Amino acid sequence: MELSKSEKENVKQGNDNEAFELENHVCINEECGSGTTTHTCNITDNDKNFLKRKLEALQSCLGSHKTKIQLIINLVLAAGFVAMVTAACVVNFHRAVGLLVISLVTIFFLVWDWVMERYGDQVWEVLAPVKNILKRNWFWIRWMVYVLLLAAVVCWLVLDTAQRGTRQLVSFGGLLLLVFLMIVFSKHPFKWSWQTLISGIGLQFVFGLLILRTEFGLQALTWVGNKVEMFLSFTDAGSKFVFGDNFTDHFFVFRVMPILVFLSSVISILYYVGFMPWLICKIGFVMQVTMGTSPTESMVAAGNIFLGLTDSPLLIRPYISELTVSEIHAVMTGGFASISGTILGAFISLGVDATHLLTASLMSAPASLAIAKIFWPERNKTVFISNKDLKLMNGENKNLLEAASQGASRTVRLVGSIITNIIAFLALLAFLDAVLSWLGGLFDYPQLSFSLICSYVFMPLSFMMGVSWDDSFLVAELIGLKTFLNEFVAYQRLSEFIKRREAGGPEYVNDVKQYISVHSETIAIYALCGFSNIASLGMSIGALSAMAPNKRSDISRVGPRALIAGSVACFMTACIAGVLYIPDCPLLLNAEFNSNITGRAEVLQCCSQLYSSVTVHEPLNVTAGGGFTQSSLLGCCALTPPKHFNCSLAQ
Repeated sequence: MELSKSEKENVKQGNDNEAFELENHVCINEECGSGTTTHTCNITDNDKNFLKRKLEALQSCLGSHKTKIQLIINLVLAAGFVAMVTAACVVNFHRAVGLLVISLVTIFFLVWDWVMERYGDQVWEVLAPVKNILKRNWFWIRWMVYVLLLAAVVCWLVLDTAQRGTRQLVSFGGLLLLVFLMIVFSKHPFKWSWQTLISGIGLQFVFGLLILRTEFGLQALTWVGNKVEMFLSFTDAGSKFVFGDNFTDHFFVFRVMPILVFLSSVISILYYVGFMPWLICKIGFVMQVTMGTSPTESMVAAGNIFLGLTDSPLLIRPYISELTVSEIHAVMTGGFASISGTILGAFISLGVDATHLLTASLMSAPASLAIAKIFWPERNKTVFISNKDLKLMNGENKNLLEAASQGASRTVRLVGSIITNIIAFLALLAFLDAVLSWLGGLFDYPQLSFSLICSYVFMPLSFMMGVSWDDSFLVAELIGLKTFLNEFVAYQRLSEFIKRREAGGPEYVNDVKQYISVHSETIAIYALCGFSNIASLGMSIGALSAMAPNKRSDISRVGPRALIAGSVACFMTACIAGVLYIPDCPLLLNAEFNSNITGRAEVLQCCSQLYSSVTVHEPLNVTAGGGFTQSSLLGCCALTPPKHFNCSLAQ
């Protein structure tokens, strides 16, 4: 009998076996250890369909109540977090202050974003009449603000800066000189905006005042700096595992460079979870509103606080081809005027003060926009992009582990580039110094070197930033190394000065200055905090040209001017730091008189402050106040005797 077509197919596949007919009806008898017999049957097709329908119904139910379920989970997690913070405060409030502050700030911004997302349009509608009044009277309001700011500056100079010494006044004069030179050599000297300039400098002063002059701001940023240093120390765990226990013997390669890998991985994670784009948007929005700059250039300037000069333009990659020449100039200037978060961590590991590095990174953002819009003012009509339409590039990572891995992997090229450039530049510098020494020897001056040339070329600049005359040559040398080589070489040299000062060695050896004062170190930290060097110019032009080939000629044309503007932005930040800097005199004098260092202007200034805190108990003795010690009083008396009391009473 001939088989049907379906039967032939079953035979071909082996499905004619009788065992397949019992597939859904097989039962298994098992003998258990207790002697009982269990009878288990597999699930029939009807049972399978029943379970499938129930599972689909459950999934449908969960999907329809997804929002409520997420809300319940979020509320449970929030309640648990509040309970944890409360318990921590009850156990030890002092230890829990940091967690409490971070929690309150986070809650504030979450509530703010939620309110603005839901009711933002209504809020702006309510404020529309106020906006219209300001718009109609903006001319008079603007000039009134300018006059008030001028009066505030004059009062500040009279009541504060002039009382603290001539170096603060020199720093303020240097700031005015830099702004004047930027206006004189501007591409369009009469087209720049007063709002951008005054707001940019104003934001710098506000940031500097909050951090350097208020006790709360200084303590807060010092706390952040200490936590950052502690956070970076966890890199040693990976370095020790890979390179061995003696990895610090090769400090730069095995101690400093791994920090770049670790920080890059962390920043990539912050991007994936959305924190970094959120923070950049908030900072960029503040600068956009106050300085009147476009959303694109404001966001890039904010991004430069955390990212490098080739990474921050990626935030606005879809819009680069539509930027005006002035906006391209501002984008490049922002990259040259700041350093990335990963590089900042490396500089901290070299021994540079974390508080000043963090402050410099924050202050450089408005400085770069202010200088860029003066040096190349906007003359063309910009493409209007609202803040709602501006979408920052967040990367393409699919999960947290991929983000961490990709962030670490991206530093392979960066670390290799830094190491090879350091080797090449230092070798070239040694060769150049040898050639210059040979040429100088022909004229009985073998001390001639590249550093010596830089110290004389840039000395007027460093002096105008507020550096003392004795230190200005060494700071000028650092500026030259940073500009013609790179910032790593300059900060490495600065770290040597810091270590020598802290070691308490002689200030001069064979009439050669070995280190600089704390005040000069502070100004140098701000002046060097940027990627403004010749090597970075090529990197920036190459990266932007790859993102916007149609703008290649404009990018190449504005590059050199952007490099100059970025350098000036760093110097302007250093001038403001010089105006606002106040040494910690009690700590400074204790360190000074416990070492071999005396006679510096900074010490004399602190001694004057100490004398003003002295209480005279005639005829027996005098005591120092304001946190100063009696040993510091004796040291100041030996250095520069006071006029209004007898130092013998302090014995």
